[in-house]
Amino acid sequence: MDSAGNSPDNVTEAALEVVSEAVDLADQQGQQRAQRRRGLRGRLAGRLARRSGRRRGIRRLGAVLSGTARRGAQVTGRGVSAGGRWLSDQVLAMAPRLPVRSLATLRGQFPDRSPDELAAGLIEGASRASAAVGVAVGAWAVLPFLPTAGMEIATETLSVVGIEIKLVAELHEVYGMAPPGSVVDRMTGYVGAWAQRRGVALAPGGLVLVAGSPLARQLQRRLAARAGRSVLSLGPLLTGAVAGGLVNRRETRKLGRLIRDDLRRRSPHASGWPGPAA
Repeated sequence: MDSAGNSPDNVTEAALEVVSEAVDLADQQGQQRAQRRRGLRGRLAGRLARRSGRRRGIRRLGAVLSGTARRGAQVTGRGVSAGGRWLSDQVLAMAPRLPVRSLATLRGQFPDRSPDELAAGLIEGASRASAAVGVAVGAWAVLPFLPTAGMEIATETLSVVGIEIKLVAELHEVYGMAPPGSVVDRMTGYVGAWAQRRGVALAPGGLVLVAGSPLARQLQRRLAARAGRSVLSLGPLLTGAVAGGLVNRRETRKLGRLIRDDLRRRSPHASGWPGPAA
């Protein structure tokens, strides 16, 4: 399962768009919470603004998802029939293209936060983003023009995994544990960390996942389980939107906390930043 030579499928390209939209929506929600004014009138106005903004964001995600249906139905049908190997290949192709922020960028965007406070904010933001994807897929599922259920499952799976791998990478940045090597090497390591539910462990021979290795098989099992949870978003009417949002939020938060706890035990930043922000 070497990531070299893989190129994203049409559906994976669309999943990258969903990741970007979902992360932007989650960031906006976080900013609205931080800027909420005191007083009953301010709270009510802020609540209405957040609900309106969230609805607009979900509609944007739905537009990206419906575009996926038009662009990639045939490709997705082939990919879904190929099973976990197709999903794992696409995750490895997607990972180096994820917009991971450096530590300097994160500290600039979130000043006056300790490493643990910054990590907690990233985990909550990622959980909001993955919940938004579940809600959007659930709402999209009631539309009459969908070509296949496999399209929805593949798109949600890749989108949520992309959000979570981005989170894994940025938590490594926060705790000063980013591995060496090229972007492909680092992001492949983060894919392995996502599959293993712990921080990157450096080992001789590099970070590339080799086809048939225990780690490659574990990745395929994780992706199969993730795809199985995506089925919840296909519930009747809008019950799938509710279920998909709740499950995605819970699972992303759980993953983030597992990675954070493992990194914190080994981090040079565990007791605070070593110096001023770059």
